[in-house]
Amino acid sequence: MTRFSFELMNTDGKARRGVIKTPRGEIRTPAFMPVGTAATVKAMMPESVAATGADILLGNTYHLMLRPTAERVQRLGGLHKFMNWEKPILTDSGGFQVMSLAELRKLTEHGVTFRSHIDGSRHEITPERSMEIQKLLGSDIVMAFDECPALPASEERVAESMRLSMRWAQRSRDAFGDRPGHALFGIQQGGVTQELRAESAEALVSIGFDGYAVGGLAVGEGQEAMFGVLDYAPDMLPQDKPRYLMGVGKPDDIVGAVKRGIDMMDCVLPSRSGRTGQAWTRRGQVNIKNARHADDPRPLDEACTCPACRNYSRAYLHHVFRSGEMISGMLLTWHNLHYYQELMQGMRDAIEVDSFDAFEREFHALRAGGDIEPL
Repeated sequence: MTRFSFELMNTDGKARRGVIKTPRGEIRTPAFMPVGTAATVKAMMPESVAATGADILLGNTYHLMLRPTAERVQRLGGLHKFMNWEKPILTDSGGFQVMSLAELRKLTEHGVTFRSHIDGSRHEITPERSMEIQKLLGSDIVMAFDECPALPASEERVAESMRLSMRWAQRSRDAFGDRPGHALFGIQQGGVTQELRAESAEALVSIGFDGYAVGGLAVGEGQEAMFGVLDYAPDMLPQDKPRYLMGVGKPDDIVGAVKRGIDMMDCVLPSRSGRTGQAWTRRGQVNIKNARHADDPRPLDEACTCPACRNYSRAYLHHVFRSGEMISGMLLTWHNLHYYQELMQGMRDAIEVDSFDAFEREFHALRAGGDIEPL
């Protein structure tokens, strides 16, 4: 069996080009992971997600444990078979979703008890239970269970939360055990405080993980503060392991993160934006709801080869969105995911030939020019 491994192929400044090898296939890095919260990327067939160039998907432990339950998924052959996705899957630990249920949860050293947002039933997640759920799902990359406070928060609160997460990281490592072909990632916490980030990284490295995530960002601190943390946080983590920035983000967030040494990212933004009439293009964001598109026969992006751009006009996309047709969300989501994967491929190519700076300049220059002029 192919064991989980990471090969760093080239660096350009801090930007890294590599490949993660798993029994279910290779993940080209830097990589963007579409989010399949409830065993589906909303408005997309799995074959369509693969066609955009995605090497890996993210599944959501919290949502899947509640419905249909991890035990049911296992009985039905595991998450890959259940959702018809044979490539790698990363599952989050459930910690972030539980954080967002602050009004419905109780936090202790042992774990978190909470009430389901679906039916109010009572549940508990501990590091051990999170590892069990993710094993039942059969994901290739498992995340340690952590606690992530929303920002802004006091440094005392952030420090207390980070140290709890480090104790939970050790328990996650112990419960994960030895699972050849599967990987366990630790999650660095510490808010926007460099000393706490360093303490967290030291604790995680001493435990030992197959990869490391930078957690606790994209939770309200803003891009400037996030980049401030990314200027030093990835450097605290091992060079020879993948680095995953959780929950990010907009295209300029992604380019900035890769520039600072990040290898993997995920975000609901491309699919959520697609369902609300927002398209991401090389020239920035396009709001297809706007009346300016009603008579426009041009594609969203003339350089894009996705089905929405190849086969449909802005006028049509405007019409089906205004009419509430399901195809609107399908086409715009496909376009957005295609654009994100195209962005990742562009960065991989640039890093390979040591031209990331030129890539970044062109990326920002195109966006600064704005969308094409109305007809």
